[in-house]
Amino acid sequence: MVDETEAGKGRRTPTRKEAEAARKKQMKVPMTRKEQAKRERAAREEIRLKQREALKTGDEKYLPLRERGPVRKFCRDYVDRRWNFAEFLLPFLVVAFLIMIAGSTNANVQTVLTSIIYPVVIVGTLIDEFVMVRGLKKQIKQRFSPDDVKGNTAYAVLRTTQLRRFRLPKPQVKRGAPLAQRY
Repeated sequence: MVDETEAGKGRRTPTRKEAEAARKKQMKVPMTRKEQAKRERAAREEIRLKQREALKTGDEKYLPLRERGPVRKFCRDYVDRRWNFAEFLLPFLVVAFLIMIAGSTNANVQTVLTSIIYPVVIVGTLIDEFVMVRGLKKQIKQRFSPDDVKGNTAYAVLRTTQLRRFRLPKPQVKRGAPLAQRY
């Protein structure tokens, strides 16, 4: 005979499947705010690592938002396939600064540098940028839509001012290579 005075637990015993699901759910839910912050930091770091790798390889899926899209890829390829006067501007300025410091005793060196060479380099850069932007606008209008020109030319100009080896995303085309038909 069973003694009916004993109290039961008041609920049915969960199935094995339900018990395992409950345990897994407990493992996923952070116990404290610190633990949750730690998991979020780890997730952000993982995204950053994927983006950094994508900047090296050109993987479109993980690129940062400002670098994504067929128009931006086209702009990068358009800039990377040509020689740009602007990419040599910064090294020239560093060399000119060093010459100015080292040649400070010789007034002829400073005069030639500041009155002839420096303006020629600046004007050359401006002319090259003008030619590049004009050609880029024309190509974007042909391949995409006229609305895509805005913002992408500034992106391309900024890319030309960087030395080729330090550009991110890394150049995917060689200098002088023809542009692909599809993007």
